[in-house]
Amino acid sequence: MAEKDELIRFGVSFPAPLLETFDGYIEAQGYTNRSEAIRDMARRTILDASKLQDDEQVAGTIVMVYDHHVSELPLVLMELQHDYHDAIVSTMHVHLNHDQCLEVIVVRGKLSSLRKLKQQIQVQKGVTYAELSVTYADARNGGTEGHHHHGHHDHRG
Repeated sequence: MAEKDELIRFGVSFPAPLLETFDGYIEAQGYTNRSEAIRDMARRTILDASKLQDDEQVAGTIVMVYDHHVSELPLVLMELQHDYHDAIVSTMHVHLNHDQCLEVIVVRGKLSSLRKLKQQIQVQKGVTYAELSVTYADARNGGTEGHHHHGHHDHRG
């Protein structure tokens, strides 16, 4: 949270059993207080990709697991990534075992384009898992053009 953001206090009512379960959850997750947990839940809900508009500029990840022995699949996946080179910020490739690979693709761009990339990945024979997770939506100007960093920013939330 940026230093300039004003904190506003409000009350929330929970049934006792739900609060007990919630307190156990936030302790297990490492939160030091309920407010931090509720703020994170609100951010995740707001950034739920199903609630965002297709033309919104977003950033996030596509995670996939695939069998690299399936004929031509690694080449097809590489070609897909080259087709979307303008949306791909970075990739990480992990060999899970003799057959399976996990790949994390950091993406940024129009939500509709990122959804299309994820869909094209998930329908490939040999891909056992593919998911797009949106972690940022640019609500200021609807775009990433002209995005510059000035000084130090704390991106931890």
